[in-house]
Amino acid sequence: MSAQSTNAIAKHFDMVILGGGPAGLTAALYAARAGFSVVVLEQLSAGGQMALSHQIDNYPGFENGIDGVTLSQKMEAQALHFGALTKRAEVQSVDLMSDPKVIRTSEGVYCGKTVVVATGAVPRALGLPEEQAFIGRGLHYCAACDGMFYRGKTVVVVGGGNSAAADALLLSRIAEKVILVHRRDTLRAENIYRESLQNAENVEFRWNSEVRQLLHGDALTGVRIRDKLSGLEEEIPCDGVFVSIGRRPATELLEGQLKLDDSKYVIADESTATNIPGVFAAGDVRAKGVRQIVTAVADGAVAAHMAESWLADREG
Repeated sequence: MSAQSTNAIAKHFDMVILGGGPAGLTAALYAARAGFSVVVLEQLSAGGQMALSHQIDNYPGFENGIDGVTLSQKMEAQALHFGALTKRAEVQSVDLMSDPKVIRTSEGVYCGKTVVVATGAVPRALGLPEEQAFIGRGLHYCAACDGMFYRGKTVVVVGGGNSAAADALLLSRIAEKVILVHRRDTLRAENIYRESLQNAENVEFRWNSEVRQLLHGDALTGVRIRDKLSGLEEEIPCDGVFVSIGRRPATELLEGQLKLDDSKYVIADESTATNIPGVFAAGDVRAKGVRQIVTAVADGAVAAHMAESWLADREG
């Protein structure tokens, strides 16, 4: 089927948003309020990774916090109220170079004058049985999001890079004890993190070790780790586990079109503009220093504004 005939049967919009997390839903809200025709393509439920958070205390406006599902639903409802559409669909291929840009999904073809890439990034998992079952129930991937639940308790942090070191430092100011488990004999984190961790009196290290099993009854009770050199195993009782072994941006379908950094995040500056005119990147998928709900929301607002300006210049 030719590109011309494909476009003829496609659904056409001023903006197609890939991903229904906080960045995508905010972009939809701002674009819809500006009078754009907008569709959000999301494979799963509204909110993306945000919807997995049991309690969110660091998003402004909710003095008692809010659970991720409720916040996700509120964001989606607000975007829909102003005229945005959402479609539960798996994106199968994208052609961002074409005019209009063509998005093929499990639910049909969508064409957009502009595209906002808000596909997010997912934490790298340990790959252990029952890991998914304990997410938010003792197992976490974001210390800034969930660390406050472990005040005065014992936690395990898994990882050895900057993110793991930063998580361990944050938790050391909250928890009674932090045990950092790393598969090597030294941290890969920058020196400033290493020095701070070495000076923290409530941080212990398990070098050359890997987590082999989650220990639990109805709730998570600890981990079993294995020393890679000796082969000996140790059970560590703890109240919570924070996995910080990296994140994987959802950019597989974008390679060869958008410029990505060495970690496969989309390269876009604070304007959210990418190397392709009319394509913007917002939220955790964008290469940047801080990834939180509030920064994703900010990106979404900027992306919608920049898309509006781009369209005005192009069509004016």
